[in-house]
Amino acid sequence: MSLPPPDPQYILRGSGAQINTLHFRCDNEGPPLLFSGSGNGAVHVWNLNTRRPEKVLEGHSSSSIIWVSTLNSRETLISQGRDMRVCVWDLGEGRGDVTEAFVTGSVGFCQCSLLETSPGRWLLAYPGEQMEEVRVAEFPSLIPVCSLKPDSKAGMLMSVKIWQKDSGGCPEIVAGYEDGSVVLWDVTQRRPVSCLKVYSEPVMCLDFDSGRLKGASGSSEKVISSWTIDEKQNLQMHDSVELVNPGISQLRVRDDGKILASAGWDNNLRVFAWKKKLRPLAVLKHHTDMVLSVGFSDHHDPRQRLLAAGSKDQRISLWSIYNQS
Repeated sequence: MSLPPPDPQYILRGSGAQINTLHFRCDNEGPPLLFSGSGNGAVHVWNLNTRRPEKVLEGHSSSSIIWVSTLNSRETLISQGRDMRVCVWDLGEGRGDVTEAFVTGSVGFCQCSLLETSPGRWLLAYPGEQMEEVRVAEFPSLIPVCSLKPDSKAGMLMSVKIWQKDSGGCPEIVAGYEDGSVVLWDVTQRRPVSCLKVYSEPVMCLDFDSGRLKGASGSSEKVISSWTIDEKQNLQMHDSVELVNPGISQLRVRDDGKILASAGWDNNLRVFAWKKKLRPLAVLKHHTDMVLSVGFSDHHDPRQRLLAAGSKDQRISLWSIYNQS
């Protein structure tokens, strides 16, 4: 008999708005942290030992925060807001200041994606001013690398992930568009390599596992689809799973490549096996409104790893699913 789904370990309250994005920082530099971006323009820095915010950062003119990440250490934070700005924050020694900001020009909801290509060098992929455009820049210098626009009428850029197969490899991008297609881009050659029509509706979210050359995507439909990149650099459908209710806000593959988590419009968090086929493992129920964001912690000890979900109900749930994975 299979085990019943676990209850959340604990709940974080007090964001004051819906939770659009989550990012963990669990290293040896201090207590484990969870960064959350909310619909009222605030970034909360949660201390997971005390389960309270250490800081509340406001630098996007009360515009919704749609993406947060850290750069190399917990002392440098990057946030993206619906005010069309990306901000860089200095959090060292108790500070909470915006040290740099630039305008993307994008009015959409596509989140940025960050890739460390070598020690101390990053590439940032972000939505451009033209609705179908992916821009890539070196970071933090913001030196432009390229602008990528599909030849066909794919519509608005909805989701993007920049990745490379291994250290020193050529950076590539998978991007999801309004027409339901996923496009593989070669950043070095500035050209599309392959295109796969996955949905009839916009690709609302995607994630990519560079170790397996396999990605997953979700839309307003009832289906989560996975796809692979073959030896000829062609995108190929791999597997899919049909849900009871439609609508996926976000997908995340855990860094060990074992499981996939989805944030659902039906208020639920779902967990799937990822290695081979998309096999449902658990439906995690707690929230009273749409789940908008999901993230896995980066604890070195697998037994300490957490799964977090942020919801429109203004709460963040944290789950331990080590035994279930």
